[in-house]
Amino acid sequence: MPVYRIGPALAFPTPERAERSGLLGVGGDLSPQRLLLAYSLGIFPWFGEGEPILWFSPDPRAILEPAALHVGRSLRKELRRSSLRVTFDQDFERVIRACAEVPRRGRGGTWITRDMITAYCRLHRLGFAHSVETWAERDAGERAELVAGVYGVALGSAFFGESMFSQRPNASKIAFVELVRRLEAWGFDLVDCQMRTRHLERFGAREVPRTEFLARLERALERPTRRGSWSDLDDGG
Repeated sequence: MPVYRIGPALAFPTPERAERSGLLGVGGDLSPQRLLLAYSLGIFPWFGEGEPILWFSPDPRAILEPAALHVGRSLRKELRRSSLRVTFDQDFERVIRACAEVPRRGRGGTWITRDMITAYCRLHRLGFAHSVETWAERDAGERAELVAGVYGVALGSAFFGESMFSQRPNASKIAFVELVRRLEAWGFDLVDCQMRTRHLERFGAREVPRTEFLARLERALERPTRRGSWSDLDDGG
């Protein structure tokens, strides 16, 4: 299959035209309008520093249904006894920068470029991109330490997970579980995990054909988008 050049027009080729690797197109920009269109079509950017913008729509697609979240016994114990505190949309920029900078075992470099950070911070200010933070409390009078976080984009009843980081064992898992539990309480139908990983499989993520993912995404986009800061919303809001 050919790789399509994305021009200045606000448009993408249909995801079914992607290469076997999921690569669909190259070029375009990271404007809020283009990013939101891409996510609504099941497409996302993924490229490295100094590379052209690459757009992907893999087949199969990894998803997690919030109601199907699996939390193992040891993690359930950790959630009950942990002193870590979880917040939403308290420090999006620090979370995305940490996702880019904190080393991860078995991975060299990062795909979260400077331009990506700028673009997603803009989406956050517009109320579409969200972060979950895990904090470790310090002594009285000292600021809590950010030890883990997750960020992604929400449209309709779909949440598109982008990345997470952790500087303490289980801290990012706690953030992820609290995120998915809140999404379930709000009636979200779908968490897009993009690619299958063993880490996400432990939480109940599974692969579906791209055609199924796109059909489910279309239904999810019929629901209103919970736009704005999630820090102002309670679990029942």
